[in-house]
Amino acid sequence: MNASLIKRPSAWLPIAFSLAALVVVLCSVAIFGVVHETDEGAAAHIFQLLMTAQLPVMAFFALKWLFRDPRQGLLVLALQIGAALAAMAPVYFFKL
Repeated sequence: MNASLIKRPSAWLPIAFSLAALVVVLCSVAIFGVVHETDEGAAAHIFQLLMTAQLPVMAFFALKWLFRDPRQGLLVLALQIGAALAAMAPVYFFKL
């Protein structure tokens, strides 16, 4: 992988958002357990904000780098999507 491409903020920022969302979910489950409440808590709102905030950054990255360097751009985009799916996996698994 082109090391200079992953160093771009538009490449690593969505990955960082996904990892932060994953940490929020895992910490919430570790502290409070799997709780099914009618009202969403702060952790759910933070998760939603982090996951939504990364979409424009991912779109910007895709528009900018898929035309300049398609192979490396697709690799980084796949990494970003994989990180987002990893952040959503506990929510699906625990049915939060």
